[in-house]
Amino acid sequence: MAYIGRDTDKISNVEVLDNITFDGSSSYTLQKNSVNFTPSSANTLLVSIDGVVQAGNFTVSGSTIDFGTAVAGTSTCDFILHYGVGLITLPSDGTVSLAKLSATGTKDATTFLRGDNTFAEAGGGAFEKISTTTISSSVASVDFNTLSTDYKDFKIVISSLVINTHQEAVLIKVKRSGQSSFDGGSGEYRFNTIGNRSQDGNTISDGSNSNNKIQLNATSIARDATVDGATFNATINVVDPHGTTNTKFFYWNCAYVEGTYGATASNQGAGYRYDTSETALIGVQIAGGGSAQFISGTITLYGRKI
Repeated sequence: MAYIGRDTDKISNVEVLDNITFDGSSSYTLQKNSVNFTPSSANTLLVSIDGVVQAGNFTVSGSTIDFGTAVAGTSTCDFILHYGVGLITLPSDGTVSLAKLSATGTKDATTFLRGDNTFAEAGGGAFEKISTTTISSSVASVDFNTLSTDYKDFKIVISSLVINTHQEAVLIKVKRSGQSSFDGGSGEYRFNTIGNRSQDGNTISDGSNSNNKIQLNATSIARDATVDGATFNATINVVDPHGTTNTKFFYWNCAYVEGTYGATASNQGAGYRYDTSETALIGVQIAGGGSAQFISGTITLYGRKI
């Protein structure tokens, strides 16, 4: 029977191929503008012979179409249409689901579709919060026992930290891959800090090429019980701790009330766990120096995916 439906010239994304001149053979060469044409598949072709539309009753190989039986030389090819990769139609509003998209990556409420047809988390390259520890009673340290491999770099923010021992320090220690505890042996860390204090504008500094910890402060820290309102604050960057061919650098900026004059002090610094094997890090500890404990404040861990 003849084709029933909307006119074939109203279908979009359709290529019109050259009509075939039948000669009693079963197979013929497909052409467009007298040039051999290779369709996407047999299912993307619509052929009309003697007013009857053929679909699915032939095969194609390259640019050859085979009807599986001889087509009489008296038959007429009315048209051959190639649909390409699919019809272009306008879907109704709200009818295209995520499952219909070819984009790769996680498709959920935390991601967006990028121009390269992949889903990614918003703010790619920016730091996102992983966890926060709020200190409400005395603790000797705050331990981040897992540094997720989902992140390349990390940042630790120390806010309004109060210590219970006057003229003490805030320290960093690390846990390496394959270990269950934080390193604290002699000669395992190297660090340097330098800054100024408001009392006299003098430079404050500290450092060591062989120590059992990394020290953040360049001069001693005051406790709140001795200097009212005394706190310690810092932003610490942790660079590529999962790497196995690099030094695991920490670098930081901190501001605090120092313990000698009760003055404002600020310093920057850098340090690392000395390790000739360049072992990946799996944990970071923020601890009080000596017997000092933290009695209030927050310490937050952030991560950055690249």
